[in-house]
Amino acid sequence: MSTIFFGIANRTFVFDRTVGRAEFSGSGFRAPMDLALAPDGRLYVANRSWEYRPDGVRVTMLTVDEDYIGQFSSYGDGDGQMIWPSSVALDSSQNVYITDDYLNRVSVFDKDGQFLSKWGVAGSGDGQLNQPYCIRFDKEDNAYISDSGNNRIQKFSKDGRFLSKFGQQGSGQGQLNLPWGLTIDGDGTILVADWRNDRIQKFSPDGKYLAEIGSSGTAVGLLNRPTGVAVDKDGDIYVADWMNDRVQVFTPDGRYITNFIGDASLSKWGEEKLKANPDMIRQRNMVQDKTQERRLWRPKAIAIDPQGRIIIVDSNRQRLQVYRKENY
Repeated sequence: MSTIFFGIANRTFVFDRTVGRAEFSGSGFRAPMDLALAPDGRLYVANRSWEYRPDGVRVTMLTVDEDYIGQFSSYGDGDGQMIWPSSVALDSSQNVYITDDYLNRVSVFDKDGQFLSKWGVAGSGDGQLNQPYCIRFDKEDNAYISDSGNNRIQKFSKDGRFLSKFGQQGSGQGQLNLPWGLTIDGDGTILVADWRNDRIQKFSPDGKYLAEIGSSGTAVGLLNRPTGVAVDKDGDIYVADWMNDRVQVFTPDGRYITNFIGDASLSKWGEEKLKANPDMIRQRNMVQDKTQERRLWRPKAIAIDPQGRIIIVDSNRQRLQVYRKENY
């Protein structure tokens, strides 16, 4: 089914599939925060879990077809462990980097989840971190991190050597207030989800302010605590509009195109779980209106795969919702 949109009339999006189910281990998610896509189609999903069930903290490895590959890491502050995992990204060697905004560090794993190293120290000086949320790599394997508690973006080599920074607390052009998600487009432009300022800001590779998209509100084109941002190969911009429970899509110059509010069906894993639990089937059948079950609930992050599929981390529903851009 095509989405209904009111802005630019030469894009069409269709709902593709639902991926995942609620699980504290194995083939499912628990409070997923972010995902990364490997060239071979493998997905890495960072799970934060809940305070009373820290055993759900882990990284789930799977494919978009719900082939379960495995999981790695666990709750704790030891090597290879995490307390509050917030973001996941891959370098050009397919090593996996996880930011932890409680431990103020980055943990590095190989593609199969074996711990390699860690870097980062708490503080506000150059190269120090205070609630690092999102991590993304540019084409030269430099890591950009949204250093949220310090209201800035920092640039590191992939082994953690400080390179540069930009941003300071405020609401003016180029200023930030608890930045969350970020992405880097094909031209090297850095887009930052400026969470408390309810906007997306664009910066040049060296941190110069270029433009912004959005302002506070609930109407189309407005944002309420954006947490994630992604850009497809056409330059269209996708924003996880967290408090508005939707993903909004904009043209490269910031014009509103459409939004996704959620069209989820049962996933393959979800169907398998229901078939194994007759009581769950009976309870679900008692719900006459399942509209809310389909909808996004606090989406956190977005990734675009090479086929033009828009993969949304539907965090509070413990799943991914996938749309597809036609003629991509």
